[in-house]
Order: sequence, then structure tokens, then C-alpha cells
Amino acid sequence: MASTGTKQARAGVSSAHEKMSPANKQTADSLPENSSSRFGLSFGSLRPPSLKPDSPAAPELIAEIDRVVETALKEDLRGGADITSTSVLPPGALATACIIVKQTGILAGLLACERVFQHIDPAVTFTVHLPDGTLVSEAPVVCATLYGCARSILTGERTALNLMQRLSGIATMTHRFAAMAGPSGIAILDTRKTTPGLRLLEKYAVAIGGGSNHRFGLYDHILIKDNHVRLAGSVTEAMSRARQSSPGQPLEVEVTTLAEVKQAVEGQAEKIMLDNMPPQAISQAVEIIQRKSFVEVSGGINLDNISAYLLPGVNAISIGALTHSVQSLDISLEIEG
Repeated sequence: MASTGTKQARAGVSSAHEKMSPANKQTADSLPENSSSRFGLSFGSLRPPSLKPDSPAAPELIAEIDRVVETALKEDLRGGADITSTSVLPPGALATACIIVKQTGILAGLLACERVFQHIDPAVTFTVHLPDGTLVSEAPVVCATLYGCARSILTGERTALNLMQRLSGIATMTHRFAAMAGPSGIAILDTRKTTPGLRLLEKYAVAIGGGSNHRFGLYDHILIKDNHVRLAGSVTEAMSRARQSSPGQPLEVEVTTLAEVKQAVEGQAEKIMLDNMPPQAISQAVEIIQRKSFVEVSGGINLDNISAYLLPGVNAISIGALTHSVQSLDISLEIEG
């Protein structure tokens, strides 16, 4: 017999779908179309490969999920087994389990969760009820069910939940920022401030939450930052060196003063990042830029003060906290019985 909590969560699957408005039932179909750079991105968004298998990002994302899952399981099992489950449960024991979302938020990481169990035991069935991108407005609710070897399910439980909780937390935080910025038309960007080894998954979660992806690494986008400028001597000199070394590469430069803004404009930077500037200075910078460059604002922006930065002429706001300071969503796995 299922526990009371599981019964309530199961009942919530249909009721949540029935009560959600189309806007609340956010899935991949409501995300922006891909642009045409690496991973189909150019300050754009990934689309969930589990829902859009034709996405140009899907094969690489799935391969990255498998790499992360293999590493996580090696860490947990060290080439051995779950000695608790093998000690307590007979090898033939079967079980049904529910993955229950216990708080409101945006779901992300169902595919990663499924791949954990597939790596452990391909015979375990994994049924998704609420896909990535779903806005859970009522909790608890069951987002997926599993059936198969009880040992296998318990062996994968923590690794699967760790990934899904983390990615759902990122998607949820991103959604909050994106909802506030949406009416202004300003995009919410992530950064490279990601968990080592999880960057592609975490950027996927940002896209699921309605954010857009900045560069994926040092290799795919020139971004001249403050330390580059200090070592080169000026914004102008740093940009000149970058243009000579990498002709044809789009160039973004981080600036902190209006004088540096003028240098960036004179150097025809495709993108200008206004770093740690107060709103008044940002408005002045926008006047100098005159829409000649993509304008990104960054530094110290949070849910409490973002409204002050939603200014005319700003194209995007980048927020490191989307990935470096996020709280995981409360999700659990419960065995029925």
C-alpha cells in the first residue's frame, strides 16, 4: 500500500495539470528558438533533448549527462555495490517508486535522473509524468515513477536526486529572474560560475528556467575582463591585441567606467558588459553606446534590486547566482508498499 504522502502526490499529478494555466505549464515548446552558433546558441536557449530530439544540442548534452552520471556513480560505488541494499534486499525483489516534488518550482533534470537508473540497471522502467520545464504550482506532486529491481532503484536514488534537485533549483531561480525581466524584453544570462564538471547541465537548467546561455567556456567567445585590461594597459590596447590575434571573432569587453565605455565603442566592440555600475551610470553608458553594441549589465544584481536595472537600452543582465548560490529544490524518492 502506498503511503499517504505518495497518494496525495499521485493525486496531484492530474489536478496540477488541470489547474495550471497554459503559462504555468511551461515546457520546451514555450522556449525561444535556437540561434545558429555553437549548440544552436547565441545568447539563446537550449531546448530539452528529451522533448525535442532534433535539437542540435541534444546529442552532446546526452553524452555529457552520461559522463556526469558515470563519474557520480563511480564516486558512490567505487566499482563495488550498495552493500546496504544487497545486505537487506533479496536479488529478485521488485519495487515501484515515486519521485515526488515537495515544493513549487521549475522541474529540470528528468533525463539525467532517468540515465542514472539506466546505467545501473537497464531493466528499470522510468515513466515521466511532468517533463522538464514544468512549473509545479502545487506540491507535493509525483513527477515520475519507476518499476524494477529494488536494489537497483535504491542504489541510484541519491545520485539521481542530487542531479535533479540541483538542476531544478537552478531552473527555478532562473525563472524568478526571467519573470521579472520578461516585460522589459531584457534577457537573463548565466555565467561561467558553474559547478566544475556540471557546466553544460547547469546551463541547460538555466535555459529550461527561461534564461539564456552566455559563453560555454574560454574557447568559444572573447570576453576581455578587468584583469586583461590591467595587464594590457587599457581597454583600447586589449581590444586591439584581440582583434589582431583573432580576426573575425565577436568581441565582448567588460568596462567599469564611462571612459572605458567610450573606448569600447570606439573599438567597435560587438558586446559591452557594464560591470558593477549603478543604474544612473548605466543609463549614461547606454547614451554613449547609442545601440551600436549589445549591452550586458552585471554585478551585484539580485531579486530585490533587479527592477532598478531593467533600463531602456539594456539587452541582457548576467547573474552568477543562477548557478553559484542556488538552493536545490526539495525532491524525494519513495518506495510504494
